[in-house]
Amino acid sequence: MRARRRHQPLDEPFSQRVLWVVRRIPPGRVATYGEVAALAGRPRAARAVGNIMRGCRRPDIPCHRVIAAGGRLGGYGGSEALKRSLLAAEGVVVAGGRVRELERVRWRARTRPA
Repeated sequence: MRARRRHQPLDEPFSQRVLWVVRRIPPGRVATYGEVAALAGRPRAARAVGNIMRGCRRPDIPCHRVIAAGGRLGGYGGSEALKRSLLAAEGVVVAGGRVRELERVRWRARTRPA
């Protein structure tokens, strides 16, 4: 019996759908990892979305707009301060490690990718 690999390859179609969803989040708006996962077709895959965001280095993907449940910032390539600064530059108020007025800045997508 072969040992399982520690790191499984990314599910390409799912990761592509995640990036498509995140690219649609407008400036000044945020979505949670769980919301992005649901919009990408896998509602229980919030952690997978976090892993995709952590590995994404594409400048056209606004990863800083994806936050943890309850408005917590979550990670951002190891720099919460950078994530906080990018969100503040877009007018999103962050205090105490959480997005304030979450319901006001939460992005509500109308459709999910096919």
